[in-house]
Amino acid sequence: MPLVEEQQFATAAHRLEGALSKVLLGKPRPIRLTLICLLADGHLLIEDAPGVGKTSLAKAVARGLDGEFRRLQFTPDMLPSDILGSSLYLPNLGEFEFREGPVFTNVLLADEINRTTPRTQSALLEAMSERQVSVEGRSHPLPDPFFVIATQNPFEFEGTYPLPENQLDRFMICTDIGYPDREFERRVLTDRRMGDPIDQLRPELDVASLRDLRMQVREVTVEDSLNDYLLDVVDATRKHEELHLGVSTRGALTLFRAVQAAAFLEGRSYAVPDDVKQLAEPVLAHRVMCRGLFREGHRDRARQVIRQIVNETPVPA
Repeated sequence: MPLVEEQQFATAAHRLEGALSKVLLGKPRPIRLTLICLLADGHLLIEDAPGVGKTSLAKAVARGLDGEFRRLQFTPDMLPSDILGSSLYLPNLGEFEFREGPVFTNVLLADEINRTTPRTQSALLEAMSERQVSVEGRSHPLPDPFFVIATQNPFEFEGTYPLPENQLDRFMICTDIGYPDREFERRVLTDRRMGDPIDQLRPELDVASLRDLRMQVREVTVEDSLNDYLLDVVDATRKHEELHLGVSTRGALTLFRAVQAAAFLEGRSYAVPDDVKQLAEPVLAHRVMCRGLFREGHRDRARQVIRQIVNETPVPA
């Protein structure tokens, strides 16, 4: 692809990043992680308390990307067919017709995903990993691109169901947002007097351009020494005394893809050790299991262990 077109696509990605920063004030890291997921063809899980901007970020991504967007509010009585769709019998034709569910979209906001039962949560598993759904023995491909942004409340909140480990592994990145600083929170009060800034966003990137960007991300060079460094970090999770379960090979590949996307957003055609350092925690922490900890304290400790491993792993020259 000509260099001029590559630069245009990269500029569109940065314009999208700038648009998101007008909605989620003072939170450049969650925004950058969201774009890394989008460019690396992954999915994003945001875990935080209600009201800090999880849903606003997802809506802003959908508005900035010129594609189809659907939102699912997960509830305890939701069924898998409410997500995937179902076959409807047509008496006049004497046959069944498949009616697509909300999962058939470009950007899916799975809001408060841990408010529903594990059976319904797992309905997204095949869709996220295979980009298709199977209903009554027939497979139905999903649109390309297909990007899931799921939000969940902390585990100690009443009425939540923990996500199964195999579904957590399908999310490229798990992050939080946190409360804004006083300066930015004051701006939220003043800037939203006349309405929601999301309503002012316009598409900065279409789905065809996003597909081209993803192809460019795959071309980012990762040297062998950096691959070994990444695998050293992954291998250390499998040997750490505080971890019952380490990172899988799929987790290593996911970190590799995220590192490529981070380098691309920085304007580089090659990855560096800092890319691995910055992404190890959000990409790997939700893939490991700590020994002897309930879920309430597990995530914080897992993040601490990943940071410790990164700090102790020798960096290639």
